[in-house]
Amino acid sequence: MNFKKACKILTIFVGVVSIVTALYIMLKGLGLQEGLDFGAGAYYYADIPEFQEYTEKTHFVAKLPFWVYVALFLAWGALMYWLWKYIDKK
Repeated sequence: MNFKKACKILTIFVGVVSIVTALYIMLKGLGLQEGLDFGAGAYYYADIPEFQEYTEKTHFVAKLPFWVYVALFLAWGALMYWLWKYIDKK
């Protein structure tokens, strides 16, 4: 079996497993919280009453200064841009 065929089979396998897993999670309702059942629009934060309660600093406390996270975000973006340009040249 050559490399391209193996990659194609692996890609199809991962795709099928991902779809089956997603359907299983949706059918079983995994991850839902009884108190936060808002239907299809639940992912919109504006729909969740008192959303700020879940994002207060008492629930999440950063261990590093804010500028470190910004620098990491920008460095990741620059790395992905460089990688994209490198791949695009090929």
